[in-house]
Amino acid sequence: MNNNHATLEKLGKMKLNGMVKAFRSTMETGAKNNFTPDELLSHLVDAEWDERHNRRLQRLLKAARFRYQAGFEEIDFQLNRNLQKNQILRLSNCQWIEEHQDLILSGPCGTGNYVKLLLM
Repeated sequence: MNNNHATLEKLGKMKLNGMVKAFRSTMETGAKNNFTPDELLSHLVDAEWDERHNRRLQRLLKAARFRYQAGFEEIDFQLNRNLQKNQILRLSNCQWIEEHQDLILSGPCGTGNYVKLLLM
């Protein structure tokens, strides 16, 4: 156990926080016996990758200083805005960007801005 504690300290000093959390949770749950060494390493690297990706995303969202924090799950389709749920959900996966297609939003004032914020 002393070796694990030293490993956690070294990972922390190297600022590998995702690996620290994953290693600690693996040791606490006793799942270490379920992993082969290469699976454990892969699990730790994936956890670090996800941690860094999420931190970067949070940093970029904070730097963007959006006026409103909006999400697709917060859309109320019961309001009379003429928003079609299926169409909005198709736009949410951003496939239209990968296909290099344009998007034109039209409608009453405010509707386009709301959808535009969601797509950013």
